[in-house]
Amino acid sequence: MGDMDPHIFAVAEEAYKQMARDERNQSIIVSGESGAGKTVSAKYAMRYFATVSGSASEANVEEKVLASNPIMESIGNAKTTRNDNSSRFGKYIEIGFDKKYRIIGANMRTYLLEKSRVVFQADEERNYHIFYQLCASAHLPEFKALKLGKANDFHYTKQGRNPVIDGVDDAKEMSTTRNAFTLLGVNESYQLGLFQILASILHLGNVEVKDRDPDSSIIPPNNGHLSVFCELMGVTYQDMSHWLCHKKLKTATETYIKPIPKLQAINARDALAKHIYAKLFNWIVDHVNKALHSTVKQHSFIGVLDIYGFETFEINSFEQFCINYANEKLQQQFNMHVFKLEQEEYMKEQIPWTLIDFYDNQPCINLIEAKMGILDLLDEECKMPKGSDDSWAQKLYNTHLKTCALFEKPRMSNKAFIIQHFADKVEYQCDGFLEKNKDTVNEEQIHVLKASKFDLLVELFRDEEKATSPTGAAPATGGRTRLSVKPDKNKAGQASKEHKKTVGLQFRNSLQLLMETLNATTPHYVRCIKPNDHKYAFTFDPKRAVQQLRACGVLETIRISAAGFPSRWTYQEFFSRYRVLMKQKDVLTDRKMTCKNVLEKLVQDPDKYQFGKTKIFFRAGQVAYLEKLRADKLRAACIRIQKTIRCWLARKKYLRMKHAATTIQRYVRGYQARCLAKFLRRTRAAIIIQKYQRMYVQRTCYKRKQAAALAMQCILRAYMARQLYKLLREHKAIIIQKMVRGWLARQWFKRSLKAIVYLQCCIRRMRAKRELKKLKIEARSVEHFKKLNIGMENKIMQLQRRIDDQNKENRVLSERLNSLEVSHAAESERQRVELTRLRGAEEDAKNNANKVTSLLEELERLRKDLQNTQKEKKAIEDWARTYQDEMEQMISELKEQNHLLKNEKNDLNRLIQEQSQQWTEKMQRALKEETQQLENDLNEERSRYQNLLTEHLRLEEKYDDLKEEITLAVNVPKPGHRRTDSTHSSNESECTYNSEFAESEEGSRGGEDVPKAILDMSLFLKLQKRVSELEQEKQSLQNELDRREEQFQRARARPYIDLSLLCFQRQELESENKKLKHDLNEMRQSLRGSAEAGSAAPGSPAYTVLLDQLNASNEELEVRKEEVLILRSQLVSQKEAMQHKETMTEPLPYIEDVQKLTDAKEISQAYMGLKETSRSPFPDFHKLNEDGELWLVYEGLKETNRLLESQLQAQRRSHENEVEVLRGELQSVKEENNRQQQLLAQNLQLPPEARIEASLQHEITRLTNENLRFICYSDLMEQLEKQDKTVRKLKKQLKVFAKKINDLEGGQMDVSPGQTADEPVHPVNIPRREKDFQGMLEYKKEDELKLVKNLILELKPRGVAVNLIPGLPAYILFMCLRHADYINDDQKVRSLLTSVINSIKKILKKRGDDFETVSFWLSNTCRFLHCLKQYSGDEQFMKHNTTKQNDHCLSNFDLAEYRQVLSDLAIQIYQQLIKCMENILQPMIVSGMLEHETIQGVSGVKPTGLRKRTSSIADEGTYTLDSIIRQLNSFHSIMCQHGTDPELIKQVVKQQFYIIGAVTLNNLLLRKDMCSWSKGMQIRYNVSQLEEWLRDKNLMTCGAKETLEPLIQAAQLLQVKKKTDEDAEAICSMCNSLSTAQIVKVLNLYTPVNAFEERVSVLFIRTIQTRLRDRKESPQLLMDTKLIYPVTFPFNPSSLALETIQIPSSLNVGFLTRV
Repeated sequence: MGDMDPHIFAVAEEAYKQMARDERNQSIIVSGESGAGKTVSAKYAMRYFATVSGSASEANVEEKVLASNPIMESIGNAKTTRNDNSSRFGKYIEIGFDKKYRIIGANMRTYLLEKSRVVFQADEERNYHIFYQLCASAHLPEFKALKLGKANDFHYTKQGRNPVIDGVDDAKEMSTTRNAFTLLGVNESYQLGLFQILASILHLGNVEVKDRDPDSSIIPPNNGHLSVFCELMGVTYQDMSHWLCHKKLKTATETYIKPIPKLQAINARDALAKHIYAKLFNWIVDHVNKALHSTVKQHSFIGVLDIYGFETFEINSFEQFCINYANEKLQQQFNMHVFKLEQEEYMKEQIPWTLIDFYDNQPCINLIEAKMGILDLLDEECKMPKGSDDSWAQKLYNTHLKTCALFEKPRMSNKAFIIQHFADKVEYQCDGFLEKNKDTVNEEQIHVLKASKFDLLVELFRDEEKATSPTGAAPATGGRTRLSVKPDKNKAGQASKEHKKTVGLQFRNSLQLLMETLNATTPHYVRCIKPNDHKYAFTFDPKRAVQQLRACGVLETIRISAAGFPSRWTYQEFFSRYRVLMKQKDVLTDRKMTCKNVLEKLVQDPDKYQFGKTKIFFRAGQVAYLEKLRADKLRAACIRIQKTIRCWLARKKYLRMKHAATTIQRYVRGYQARCLAKFLRRTRAAIIIQKYQRMYVQRTCYKRKQAAALAMQCILRAYMARQLYKLLREHKAIIIQKMVRGWLARQWFKRSLKAIVYLQCCIRRMRAKRELKKLKIEARSVEHFKKLNIGMENKIMQLQRRIDDQNKENRVLSERLNSLEVSHAAESERQRVELTRLRGAEEDAKNNANKVTSLLEELERLRKDLQNTQKEKKAIEDWARTYQDEMEQMISELKEQNHLLKNEKNDLNRLIQEQSQQWTEKMQRALKEETQQLENDLNEERSRYQNLLTEHLRLEEKYDDLKEEITLAVNVPKPGHRRTDSTHSSNESECTYNSEFAESEEGSRGGEDVPKAILDMSLFLKLQKRVSELEQEKQSLQNELDRREEQFQRARARPYIDLSLLCFQRQELESENKKLKHDLNEMRQSLRGSAEAGSAAPGSPAYTVLLDQLNASNEELEVRKEEVLILRSQLVSQKEAMQHKETMTEPLPYIEDVQKLTDAKEISQAYMGLKETSRSPFPDFHKLNEDGELWLVYEGLKETNRLLESQLQAQRRSHENEVEVLRGELQSVKEENNRQQQLLAQNLQLPPEARIEASLQHEITRLTNENLRFICYSDLMEQLEKQDKTVRKLKKQLKVFAKKINDLEGGQMDVSPGQTADEPVHPVNIPRREKDFQGMLEYKKEDELKLVKNLILELKPRGVAVNLIPGLPAYILFMCLRHADYINDDQKVRSLLTSVINSIKKILKKRGDDFETVSFWLSNTCRFLHCLKQYSGDEQFMKHNTTKQNDHCLSNFDLAEYRQVLSDLAIQIYQQLIKCMENILQPMIVSGMLEHETIQGVSGVKPTGLRKRTSSIADEGTYTLDSIIRQLNSFHSIMCQHGTDPELIKQVVKQQFYIIGAVTLNNLLLRKDMCSWSKGMQIRYNVSQLEEWLRDKNLMTCGAKETLEPLIQAAQLLQVKKKTDEDAEAICSMCNSLSTAQIVKVLNLYTPVNAFEERVSVLFIRTIQTRLRDRKESPQLLMDTKLIYPVTFPFNPSSLALETIQIPSSLNVGFLTRV
């Protein structure tokens, strides 16, 4: 590339090669005016390095280096009048390389960001690109919360009045920027945080500040943009609005808060915006550097300097001054490198050289940065208390105007100065220099931002050591540990001191570091020339280009390059580099002479190089020529090395081929030898085969002869047998004849009987035909009557529909009347206010009239005085009258103008209100649509998640099934003799047991037939082993019987425990009595103290005491009610336990060896151990029964059979009794139903008064029957009343005891001390203090399985739902979990939760088809989940807790993950519940909703031309709508009994109704006989009944009615007219829930039933299709009946206190201990 025209890649290649060759760091300095192409040139240079070098690792570092460009351009570049992508900051990028010169990382340094552009832009300019990219992407969903709009809506982006750049798409640029952030490792949350801060800056610019008075300002309340700013920033609105309009002044002793005027407030707002953006810019640069940082040690680097070019605008301020100062420094460095250092090195090396003159800009730099220079004076003025831009300008004039020729003063201004730069003269305006140099921000505003809840904003204002990386993960916190960030005071002090440095001083220091870096590297210069000043393409201005070339010193550079020596080497470097070009004889000890000799041979022209004292200097192109010679030499050496290596490789290949050929020959010869041996073996085998073949032929011939002889013998013997048969046949022929004749007689009888029967059938058929004719005649008359009825019913339905329409109109009119009443009330209220105002005006007028009266009196007095001086003051009086008339006229005119202005103001207010109302409605509609869209997205996501969860659970079940199959396959016994284990039959079915028992009996019979069979020894050993096992089982059963007898004995001793319990209750009653006495005394004192002041008034002490006593009584009453419920459940459980123990204590009438085998499984197990004895075909029972063992086994089997028979008979009897009871109940229900119908028919015929009396009498009778049915409940109530009587009796005894105690205390006071020693001391019952339980249950680790078994696996839902509080198992499990959390046992917590979840899954898998079980565990799982949330300690779940409940929160573990697992389990149970419910409802829906005629007589006759459809259910078992409603009632009552959450019940009901509607509609679409007008009426009636059920259950808001909308519209479609275009339009607007395919299908299937109905024409159906063509809908005809709505579990806290929960003994969890 070095031979090509100047190109940026050539410069980059030269820098890369010099770095590799010289092992020295390089720099590429890109300079030029603004808009000349510096940024693009720097990007191309970086792209070249990334492409050529590659990265040293797999992290794609070069892509990250290139990805930093779009980020820095978006936040640091902007459009100016001279450049559409002007860099408003300087950057120096160091690209690091390793020892192999591959990119390992990069580092970026920035200089002087133009912060003023954030708040101000000139005409035709823009703010930074990132703001416009954000506004262009405001429509994205993730940016909705930023509340952005167009760029013209914000003050900070519309000042330039040109927000668009031609050919640039800001939305695409935003996508590029976000991709770059992602590539550099900035995660999505940090990106959204950055964009949130940028959006808040835009909203801050729109904050409007108004004048309160000349010295203060105010922000109007509820400012929309400030509210958005505070919301995005996470700060309070009050603090920010306050400190934007105030500042704090600190003195030595006090601090003042001073309001500031509007201009200062706006400046403070803009300063805050600039400060936030600068912090954000520095944060992004730091994290870009972190992303580009490498852990590998850097060997060298190439720096690319892309800094702002020389700028001059119409108004130049502090930023242009710093930019031009930086360009002066860079030009000086260029001069130093190209001119000064170059020529000085020539002179030092004593090379003949003629000096070239060039422009030196050191005086200009001294003017700016020297002592008492512009920057020093600016810093000094900033330190002055009352320093200003004007005083600073005067100091500049006094200091430099006469001493420096480069400094000038404009003629027409005292606030500006001119500096002669190397490129041009620039005039700077002094306004704003001090403020920008100070860069001050209100500290209180910074404190408000530091107190933000927005983590990223706090991170911006934190020290760099504490800043976290956006790509790094936050440190893990265990449990509930909260981290708090406290600032370091020392660091804060240092930061404040650093912040006090002026911007000019910081910029000067950073420039000094940059110059040191550039001087330490080898520079390469890229001079960008701007072709024209108008940003025109392909337009070149020669004068402008020459001016730039002359200004930057390029012409002098060309002269030096033409006359100088750009390349140079030391002698040692030259020798080391080009040693390969030298021969051994050319190498001398003197390196200088060696180099001279070699150069004279290699380069013939001596003018192309010069020898200095320490270096060799080369003209341009000579180093490239030497490099070419060196490369040729190395290439020749490489070819020689390749030749030698290839020769060695070829020889190795030849040797391998030779060895392979020898090996192949050896194997071929071996193969041939084996083939010969094989041939010899085959020849010998053939001879042997021939021998045996000949032997076979001879043997076959012999066998044929033998068979012929045997055949002849057989024929002879057969002949003799036939002769004997002939003799016997003559004797048997008579018997055969007898049989034949009997058969013929029977045949004749059958034929006669068949003829008689046929004759009877013909006669009966003739009679039946006559009867059929009569019935047909009657049927025709009945059909006519039915048709007449159908017409009347149609009229009735039309009238009913008209009544419904009138009712709707009445409702609409009533609503309109209500709205008019409301508006009239509002108008009357407004008129009343106006009347009040007019009355006030009237009073003012009266006051003015009184004033006028006084004025008239005064005027009369003056007239009397003026009569004396009338002549003298007549002229004055006329003038006063004239002046008064003019003033009155002026006042009237002013009043008219005021009236006009008021009218105009009212009109404007009205317009503003209308516009605001329109905007409000528009925003509400948009918000509603957005909310609906978000809800739909959430439901879709939730449905997708639950479907995935269902699939996951299905795969888990499939995995378990496969595992079981594999286990069974592995355990399959091998064929042959099988030995049965003693416990083998425990899992076998009853059928297998019976069949094997039969086989054993057959085997035993076979054994009896052959008594002398041989005995198998293994069978004998097996029987002995089985006998020993039976003895062990007998011993274990005996132990179990002893244990249960001990339990029974303990139960008998329970009355003594009850006595102690009664004593304890008596003590509690005594403590209650004392408490009531204490409350009564307090009440009396309060009443006595406030008797005169009206103690009964609310708020008085007596009223307060009474209220407290009432609340305490209510609480005590609630506690007593709960105790009564618990006592009831305990009574029932004790009764059941006593019955169970009575049955356990009864003796069994069986022998001792068999009575222990009470379980059927144990009996089968005992039998299966002996079953194998029948497998042996001929056992020897005499030897087997030597010790009498077989007889014992036989007796045991007989007893076993008797026991099984008795159990089977008992079960059969109980089953038959239950069936009889159920039949009786069914019959009674039928009779009751018939009786109810009869009563209803009779009541309808009675007059209204008698009807009311009859209904009351019927209700009384029904209630009486119900009371008789609940006799068991009355027994329990009687027991409860007895207990209440006992309690009252104990209370009375307590009062008597208390009175005696008081008497004894009074008597003891009168008795002398001597008497008290002789009297006995009466015992006093000390009341026992009630234990304060903490709502926890303690259990041992080994009792965990027992707990899960009793509470989950073996729990009967029906008993729990009826007798105990809902969700009791969930409460018990949570209380156990609380205790494990309380003792901080994580293993126990994890084990308990895992066992609970697995057990619930197991019981669902076992009994998943039982709706009651699934509903029960759905309720308990949800309650357990709610308890985990309620007591988790999170504030969002603790809002409804009491103080005691908050004290019971979990303290050691965060179970959020287990809450998610339980939520997934609840979803699984819910889906199982829906499937179970669907299986129950599925057979009922079609029969109840479509086939059954709920309204009798409406259907009339079936549609003609249809075949008869047979129902799958018999007529007696056909379901009706009442069946469906009864089933729904059953579902609802079961869920309510189990305490299911109301919101969950609503979701279940919604799913139920969706299944009903979907199945009904699908069957309607598939059955032509159902598509008629009458069937539509039936469907609408059925749907109304379902809606009535929803209304009765208060479930109308659950969304179930909406799921029936397609079915309702289908029924309406069957009933509406279907002829004209108006009907088609009505159908299209009505059937919005049906798809086009469904509508067309219903119309095609529509079949008229009666004569007044007509089929739907094809033209009408096509009209419907044409009108519905634009609908965007699914083409699916049938509804998805398997669709399950996504379920949610809203948080439902429990008000039940854990410490008050009592555990009944019926749950068998006595091992739990309350804590």
